[in-house]
Amino acid sequence: MNEADALRAAALLESAGFRPVERARDAALLLLNTCVVRQQAEDKIHSRLTYVAELKRAHPDRTVALMGCLVGKNPRELDRFRARFPFVDLFLPPSDLAPLRAFLEARGRLPSAAAAADDLPPPPLPDSQTGRAVVAHVPVVLGCSHACTYCVIPYRRGGERSRPSAEILAETAGLAARGVREIILLGQIVDRYGLDRPGEIHLPELLRRVAAVPGILRVRFLTSHPRWITDDLIAAVATTPGLCPYFELPVQAGSDAILAAMRRGYAVADYKTLVAKIRAAIPHVGVSTDVIVGFPGETAAQFEETMALMRRVDPDMIRVAKYSPRPLTYSARHLPDDVPEAEKERRRVALEAQLRARLTEKNAPLLGQTVEILVESIEKNGRRHGRTPDNKPVFVDGSTAAPGDAIAARIVWAGPFSLIAAAT
Repeated sequence: MNEADALRAAALLESAGFRPVERARDAALLLLNTCVVRQQAEDKIHSRLTYVAELKRAHPDRTVALMGCLVGKNPRELDRFRARFPFVDLFLPPSDLAPLRAFLEARGRLPSAAAAADDLPPPPLPDSQTGRAVVAHVPVVLGCSHACTYCVIPYRRGGERSRPSAEILAETAGLAARGVREIILLGQIVDRYGLDRPGEIHLPELLRRVAAVPGILRVRFLTSHPRWITDDLIAAVATTPGLCPYFELPVQAGSDAILAAMRRGYAVADYKTLVAKIRAAIPHVGVSTDVIVGFPGETAAQFEETMALMRRVDPDMIRVAKYSPRPLTYSARHLPDDVPEAEKERRRVALEAQLRARLTEKNAPLLGQTVEILVESIEKNGRRHGRTPDNKPVFVDGSTAAPGDAIAARIVWAGPFSLIAAAT
């Protein structure tokens, strides 16, 4: 979502005459887009802000803008941020470019125009990325109203708001005209698209319509929530040409007690049943998941339940995060962070080791198979990089294909996290 927001900010800046530079110290305007979903991400922000403060002292006429989840949606926090970061000229809430547009209008860089709070202005891609970007993220649901006990997103990005489908389809057509070939629809719970807008289509139909846009070869969506996956959505993925057979399906824990403490809204048995249903309908589907280790109160035995669940559902990828309390969340306010850091790290390493061993075994049968790859980039050594429809990263030798081309390639090496192929 932050990547999508940053590209929209870049598009707005380029429409006002700005151009990107390679080094921060050469920029007349610096925009930092922030994430606070984990403590590590927030620590990186503060480190970067220290460097930016030095750049600002050296060149006081340089404009500094701070955007994203650190800023959040609460206007009462702005005074605190202004006092804490006096070198920042402009604060932008997540997915809200209105302050940047107003700043540019006031300096005569843009014609005056009314800007909505969730304005996502055309063009949908910066000029500097036109013809280069093969994959583009399109936000369809902004914010979230589910409020898992550990998640800071509702507090920083606000409540759930679906964008109009007509706006999304127009944006997709604009991206296709600029050379984009794959669209990834985004939402904190993307499956809830349209539920907050009476009369609006829902995610399955939106996916079908996006996949039908001329020039678009592939469509994906993320992130799903096990509670909101419908039979219609599964059927859409199973039957719609161009809709990739892939689900991002975070489980977060393999213990019913921990899932209840997280307020996820489902049990382990529900998750197992859902994954089995998806695989029955889409035999070659890719399924990835997220897991948090060391959630407050998680015992070693409960972590072993998570390990067992991962062996049972056999995902194609697991993104493992160590729990870190986030400000304002229920868990930070009411649940002691009682799993020692060393134990969190042990659990992370154990789960990732299990994943590596399983993916090494799981990917071995791909040797010699021919797969379809959408070329996304060209490496310095000439290798083409892309992904299979079920989201496996592949590096292709011997190809002259351009980014945006769909090619066939034969797998010659299979590792746990990527594949190497030869052009056919």
